Amino acid sequence: MLEGILRNSIEKQAVKQLRRDGYLIANIYGKGIENINAAFKVNDFVRYMKNKTTIAFDIKVGDTTCKAVIKEYQKHPVTGALLHVDLQVAIPGVVANYLVPVTVEGTPKGLKNKGLLAYHRRRVAVSCTIENLPSSFHFVIDDLDTGDNFLVRDIKLPEGVKCNLDPRVPVVGMIKAK
Repeated sequence: MLEGILRNSIEKQAVKQLRRDGYLIANIYGKGIENINAAFKVNDFVRYMKNKTTIAFDIKVGDTTCKAVIKEYQKHPVTGALLHVDLQVAIPGVVANYLVPVTVEGTPKGLKNKGLLAYHRRRVAVSCTIENLPSSFHFVIDDLDTGDNFLVRDIKLPEGVKCNLDPRVPVVGMIKAK
């Protein structure tokens, strides 16, 4: 479980002081709940995100414990350091928008024909409840040749999950090297 602190002030000076102390500024929100201004230790947050296995994860801020998903994060344009993260509370039974990662397995035969494997979409936007949320969309790419693509319509969606993209959008494909 990822633990953070409540921010008492949202003023610029207080935010700068928290960043100097090694904290990542976070906003936690959800449908029907009050927004929570929080801060997490940057190193703890990064370590926890690298080791998590599901899209939704448990957080504890003050006395509040809930499941959340990352909606957006901001990085410093020069250093690449995390500056801010928005977390959405995953409320059971409520339909929300999520980004589900795409994973691949195998070696495509198009690599032997001087092709390049291209991820057109690393994440696919879906609408569903947190109970129906898949952990990832998996493709076996052994038969993928140069010029072939897996499209959104090729994704096997679980029951209760609706994709928010056009069915003709490519997800993973082989392109010709120039």
